[in-house]
Amino acid sequence: MDLDVLEIIEGDKTMKLNNKYYILRHGEARSNIEQIVSCWPEKFENALTKKGRGQIESAAKKLKDKKIDLIFNSPLLRTKESAAIVGKALKIKPRADKRLRELGFGIFNGKHEDGFMKYFNSKKERLKKRTPRGENYEDVLKRIWDFFSEINKKYKQKNILIVSHQAPLLLLLGKIIGEPVLKGMDGIINVEGEKRITRGELIEIN
Repeated sequence: MDLDVLEIIEGDKTMKLNNKYYILRHGEARSNIEQIVSCWPEKFENALTKKGRGQIESAAKKLKDKKIDLIFNSPLLRTKESAAIVGKALKIKPRADKRLRELGFGIFNGKHEDGFMKYFNSKKERLKKRTPRGENYEDVLKRIWDFFSEINKKYKQKNILIVSHQAPLLLLLGKIIGEPVLKGMDGIINVEGEKRITRGELIEIN
């Protein structure tokens, strides 16, 4: 990848984090098994699989000693179910926020992922190019950063869990730690040896 591509959207190390943050990707869902892209509005009941529920139950165990105060989640079913599992374990009622939704796939929503993947010639295109009635990475970063900036200003010295999807969480993580967006999306941000945020993976940010 060319260096100029990596400089398109830089991260922001200058923000003071007023809280302790954890991010969690939803567990395995039907869409992952069937290789379907699924965003808002949901076209089918995209619930967690048995394996997906187990992944989140494992994450919940890791959070039991973290003294979590607040849980925010995407309103899509797979993230609602993930947040509910953690919330039940920690006795916290999750709060849904639409800014945490999955990337908008537009006309490809509810269809096999091949159509969406073939729409772009490169990951660079996904930064600014939108599918018809869909979003690009800049759109997603803008809304999730708006959410994060709001809660970082509103709360102080809290332990906050954010439950969302791979693309929004990678974009948010890259922005917080100062990595360029495309660099993060290409998996240069490595977490426990993985090139992506895996299903049910919990990451402590600070």
